[in-house]
Amino acid sequence: MAKKEFVCDCNMIHEESVYQAKKKMPKEEIFDKVAIFFKLLGDQTRVKILFALDQHEMCVCDLANTLSMTKSSISHQLSHLRKEEIVKCRKEGKEVYYTLDDEHVRKVFEIALEHIQHKKEEKNEKTRD
Repeated sequence: MAKKEFVCDCNMIHEESVYQAKKKMPKEEIFDKVAIFFKLLGDQTRVKILFALDQHEMCVCDLANTLSMTKSSISHQLSHLRKEEIVKCRKEGKEVYYTLDDEHVRKVFEIALEHIQHKKEEKNEKTRD
């Protein structure tokens, strides 16, 4: 069954809606940063790293073992995530430990995961009916 396409047939502009949206519109640089943020989350390896760091602070060796990858490939991904302030690190002696940068990153990640799991459960329920 094809999905129904929705088309707006109105010929009038809802001025108050347009005004409010324009008034609250962030600067282009903010949209650029948001796009980069989601682009970085568009990589399965980086998402797995975020999942692991959402569970516990980890060093590169821990992440490499958790994801069955090389330390080099994990370090490469972490450098991208650090550059865009999605993860942060702290040094303890010779060890470097990584965590999610802050609660905002944690919330965005957890909400995305929750949404996907919810949609999957919803789909499974529909197929059972």
